[in-house]
Amino acid sequence: MQQIADVRMALGSFGARGWLVAAGAALATLLAIGIPTAIVNNPLFVRMTAVRAQDYGIWLATGLLMGLIAGTFVRPAPASYQGNIISGGLLTVLAVGCPICNKLVVLLLGISGALTVFGPAQLYLGVLSLVLLAWTFRLRVRAVVQAVRSVR
Repeated sequence: MQQIADVRMALGSFGARGWLVAAGAALATLLAIGIPTAIVNNPLFVRMTAVRAQDYGIWLATGLLMGLIAGTFVRPAPASYQGNIISGGLLTVLAVGCPICNKLVVLLLGISGALTVFGPAQLYLGVLSLVLLAWTFRLRVRAVVQAVRSVR
């Protein structure tokens, strides 16, 4: 229960500026991942396989978590978690991208390997990315709560 109270305190400390940053970061994340992976239809990238329901779920959850993490950076609090954020974002790109559109995967596994080996593994990459981002959010919440309590 203390963790829920900490999250509520951290989110309550966002203010209008924090929520604006969170919304902007979430939108930027969704576009930065959705356009090159062709989850968002666009003329720049063509997807060779259909978008799966898991791709949408992982993509949206990543946008939400990245937005919330960005919102925690508005309030001054110690931070050293940027590597986790970048890793979570890159894993999400691998998790939601077209398996046969990834040149490295096709080079290493071939097209049939990309579809039969890498395709099913993408769900696990997505879950790993969300766990990493959720953990980063938890660490940021802890830092923000400590900063808020030290001011009081």
